Amino acid sequence: MTHDRHSYAEPAMVRTTHLELDLELDFDEKVLAGSATHTLAWTGAGDRLVLDTRDLTVLAVEGATADGWEPLEYSLAVPDPELGSALHIRTASHHRVRVSYRTAPTATGLQWLEPSMTAGGVMPFMFSQSQAIHARSWVPVQDTPGVRFSYSAHVTAPPELMVLMSADNGTTSRRTGSYDVVMPEPIPSYLLAIAAGDLVFEPIGERTGVWAEPEMAKRAATEFADTEEMMRVTEALFGPYRWGRYDLLVLPPSFPYGGMENPRMTFATPTVVIGDKSLVSVVAHELAHSWSGNLVTQDSWDDIWLNEGFTAYVENRIVEAVYSTEFAMMETAIKQHATVVKLDPLTPAELAVELPGLNHRSEYHGTTSCGPLKGTWFLSWLEERFSREVFDPFLRGYFDRFAFRSINSEDFVAHLEEHLLAKHPGVVTDEELSAWLDEPGIPAFARRAVSARFLVVDQARNLWLTTGELPAGAAQWTTQEWLRFLDAAPDVLGATQLQQLDREFGLTGTANGEIARRWYQIVAASSYEAAYADLASFLTKVGRMKLVLPVYHALAGTDRAFATEVFTKARRGYHPITTAAVQKILGQ
Repeated sequence: MTHDRHSYAEPAMVRTTHLELDLELDFDEKVLAGSATHTLAWTGAGDRLVLDTRDLTVLAVEGATADGWEPLEYSLAVPDPELGSALHIRTASHHRVRVSYRTAPTATGLQWLEPSMTAGGVMPFMFSQSQAIHARSWVPVQDTPGVRFSYSAHVTAPPELMVLMSADNGTTSRRTGSYDVVMPEPIPSYLLAIAAGDLVFEPIGERTGVWAEPEMAKRAATEFADTEEMMRVTEALFGPYRWGRYDLLVLPPSFPYGGMENPRMTFATPTVVIGDKSLVSVVAHELAHSWSGNLVTQDSWDDIWLNEGFTAYVENRIVEAVYSTEFAMMETAIKQHATVVKLDPLTPAELAVELPGLNHRSEYHGTTSCGPLKGTWFLSWLEERFSREVFDPFLRGYFDRFAFRSINSEDFVAHLEEHLLAKHPGVVTDEELSAWLDEPGIPAFARRAVSARFLVVDQARNLWLTTGELPAGAAQWTTQEWLRFLDAAPDVLGATQLQQLDREFGLTGTANGEIARRWYQIVAASSYEAAYADLASFLTKVGRMKLVLPVYHALAGTDRAFATEVFTKARRGYHPITTAAVQKILGQ
């Protein structure tokens, strides 16, 4: 396997095959306390087990013997700011090792919300976010995607709260204060997940449903009503769904991502629940991870494109089949435009770092999107060259061959050469393949997605910029058309232009987070103070990084004092991951 430079673990010597968690949730102290018991598979004789931790208080370490448990010697290394501390355990190749510990209130993978920060406003809420390397902040574990393990958990919590994990939770929302869950399939550590709050269940289909606060549950179930159809479509294309149920947990708005593909229980942002299904590609994306990422996994974060690139490709096929080819084309064009704009001003040296060949190690730390998009573009190019009749069975075979395994880029390329290129010689050249795998940037021969509806939007935008004539029919535009209009508009607009758009289309105060993200980005870059109060309200209510970070970037360039003032008020509702990202933008 690839050595994972983001982990202290030594899986070549020993691997966790099963994890037993026994945890108690303390909302007053904002900590988890309990134990993690590792069932281990050793390669030969070993005298140490190294686990990843970050800000954990280790209380005891024990090894299982024929007569019970015996104490083991252990030490915590000096912490690294990013990687945390290695937990070194002296062991005589024990097959089970138990670590008793407590988390810190500042655990980077956990957020504890006061009742006022929830939809109901009565009960507190807690949820985890383990990707990329935050599982170590709430579980001592081999925190690398190269190690997969099944797990079980017993969790105690205040009896008025429902506890859920990335496991077989069932569908009853009966609250007991004591919960037992099982994840029978082996998963990597970044898919460990836990949440607790005032949660109820709303069914969607036979295998699908929504967990959410009572105020959100029915609306979310209506928004995500097509989830079962998405599953059927993906199974027909790429093989059976192998995780039992697929449920969605809608979290409070502080959740830092659009979604997190925790198996059996996708964590989702409420910002996609807007009533018109225009943002449900987030659901398609997280469901696609059930094949690419969860089933076949990158073995280190350097090969993130194997997870996210494949997933975005499968997502696009789901969206096309369930909604329309044009919808899928618009989604692809939006993502490609954002990437190309980012890459165009880069020097060759910068490009080699930002978007290397897919065979090269990237500098992934959980925020970049360029590498995965290059991977998606590569897969779409292969589909175009070989035809879907050839490419779809190849991809299905890929998911079958590497199911429940962690692989690297070299493994995929070897599979590609054996099962596609060798069987269909001459369809692609070595030079073309090398342009994707070995050279930086997007190859010049790669075709961009073209949307007929976007061509109309582009013409309307250009006419408005040159004559001031507002786009006809824009009031009926979809979210995607508005994003195209705003994304390709200048970052800085005049006050008259902004007033005209706002007066006609009511962009300030929009409930659509995607449109708000781009609108407030322009507002901030243009110093359009008339919208600052609503901009501040948006940044305070929403913690999803994709939506708030671009606005902070723009504000930092025009009014850093105002940005800092807003952040000071908003940060109590942000996840630690979001807080750290905003602090970096503001130089704090």
